[in-house]
Amino acid sequence: MEEITGKWLLETVYPDLAVMLRIQQVLYSGKTEYQQVEVVESNLYGRSLVLDGKTQSTERDEHIYHQALVHPSMISHPNPVSVFIGGGGEGGTLREVLSHPSVQRAVMLDLDEQVVELCRQHLPNHHRGSFDDPRVQLLHQDAREYLNSPGEGFDVMVMDLVDPLEGGPAYLLYTREYYEIARSRLKEGGILVTQSGPAGLLSHEECFTTINRTLSATFAHCVCYQVHVPAFQTLWGFNIASDSPIPSLGAESVDELLAQRLGRELEFYDGETHLSMFNLPKFLRNGIAAETRVNLDESPVFMV
Repeated sequence: MEEITGKWLLETVYPDLAVMLRIQQVLYSGKTEYQQVEVVESNLYGRSLVLDGKTQSTERDEHIYHQALVHPSMISHPNPVSVFIGGGGEGGTLREVLSHPSVQRAVMLDLDEQVVELCRQHLPNHHRGSFDDPRVQLLHQDAREYLNSPGEGFDVMVMDLVDPLEGGPAYLLYTREYYEIARSRLKEGGILVTQSGPAGLLSHEECFTTINRTLSATFAHCVCYQVHVPAFQTLWGFNIASDSPIPSLGAESVDELLAQRLGRELEFYDGETHLSMFNLPKFLRNGIAAETRVNLDESPVFMV
């Protein structure tokens, strides 16, 4: 048995389970106005962003998360021209949104300016220069305040927010009140997608099923899906919501739309992968059917 030596990152996955990652280099460790931040490098995952002790993304597998988050909703819209991104400090979500030539305007709002600057500096393989695209408007302010103000509508809204941790900066960005605010800024036929926390057997009831229930109570249509992200140690959940019907796309349709719009193959997402993501395991189907909680400002649901 190998002796544990050197630097290790200890991350709690569940209250009774933690994982350890051997770190080659700590590029940054400190606290911003809003959260604890680490940018670390390991042989296994490359460079990683960790916020409040939770891995947000890694060089090795960030494409799985970001492509799963962005492209199903983008190709479900007939012509996404204007896109809002909530969060997404690493720039990976922005990168994938901008890969759609139809996009003329992308507003990215991340409250923590220092995190964005750290990602610009230390995670170039995540953002790949996307922050400098002339189509981008980068803002650092409260999302509810911005969306509650008069302004242009959006075709697609992508919520790449940090998890709803108690005392964290984003737990009120998963409530019905917030989704009603966001809904008011969608254009006709607009689509909202949000990362929705862990969706594994032991964790889907933390927030995933509640987010699905909350969106279903706010929008006329809501569908959910999941994908395995290795660095997250579990399945990860997403929800798409709209007041217009959300198309049920087959594998061939997905591949055709990606070829038409992107003109290139993605590393992870394609038609066959799409079918796998949207075909939920039985425990998730049962969990969604049994969920009764609607997430409200006065009684928010927190991820453990």
